Amino acid sequence: MATIRDVAKLAGVSVATVSRVLNKNGYVNKDTEQKVAKAIEQLNYEPNAVARGLAGKQTGTIALILPDIANPFFPGIARGVEDVAQKHGFTVILCNSDDQGHKEKSYIEMLRKKYVDGIIFASNTLGQDDVEQMNKNNIPLVVLDRAPTSQSCSVIRSRNYKGAKLAVQHLLDIGCKKIAHLYGPQELITAKKRMLGYEESVLHFPWYTPSLMVPGHFKMDGGLAAVKELFAKHPDVDGIFCGNDLMAVGALKGLHQLGVRVPDDVALIGFDGISLTEITQPELSTIAQPNYDMGSLAAKVLIETIESGVKEAKLYELDVELIVRDSTKR
Repeated sequence: MATIRDVAKLAGVSVATVSRVLNKNGYVNKDTEQKVAKAIEQLNYEPNAVARGLAGKQTGTIALILPDIANPFFPGIARGVEDVAQKHGFTVILCNSDDQGHKEKSYIEMLRKKYVDGIIFASNTLGQDDVEQMNKNNIPLVVLDRAPTSQSCSVIRSRNYKGAKLAVQHLLDIGCKKIAHLYGPQELITAKKRMLGYEESVLHFPWYTPSLMVPGHFKMDGGLAAVKELFAKHPDVDGIFCGNDLMAVGALKGLHQLGVRVPDDVALIGFDGISLTEITQPELSTIAQPNYDMGSLAAKVLIETIESGVKEAKLYELDVELIVRDSTKR
């Protein structure tokens, strides 16, 4: 494989001159430029992207750091990011952090050394210090979904609070008299907003008690365990709003094991809109997030920042949709 030194030797110029031609940086006369172009063609030379990035400040690479690629919600985001990036000539590096702060920091350091042009980050552990450090290193950043609102970069998420209110109101509209909530980790802004939407919707009812809220950890097995804990305390519950679809799938299994019929005895609704909700029996009602649109918007905002050099801190909140299926049809 030809190197930049081979090109310089064949063209009879210095390596620095070849670099100026490749990066269109600095003056090179037309005759010399033609010699370099001819040498590149003869040798079939392909410039190293990172080496060019050192001079031109762009490598055509962005990174996407996700907390859990096994969660069916996140592949839609990844697809949205990749589709937009590809259209703009960018390659995407995918990193799975498992929501572990030390792992995320090691990824950020590795990506900095690889000279990525920008990072899209979905995590609750990203601190303001991390954001400031990336700003100092001139690495554009967009955060989405679980990340807290930042004063130094753009944030993209869906309307979690509104979605929770929609879910609870739907259960009330179909006649539910006592509604419970299975919630996710409260360090996540998404879980916190959904719990708040539930609480504010039911706080004024005489049947409300905090013990109607049970942690399910945004996991399928967490939903199963939580619904059994719930029914040990409140066997008269007739509506359940789960903070995400994975918990709703687990809750559906737990209710079946308890001999509780869905939707006849208990109406059940989740949050996210993952495809798994369409293959359960009964199919699960859900509050659908536009995860593909979240990913594509994140990529657009990041690439605009990279290409313009202008950093703005904006909050984008995308709308959600109530999808009614058999689990809440009475």
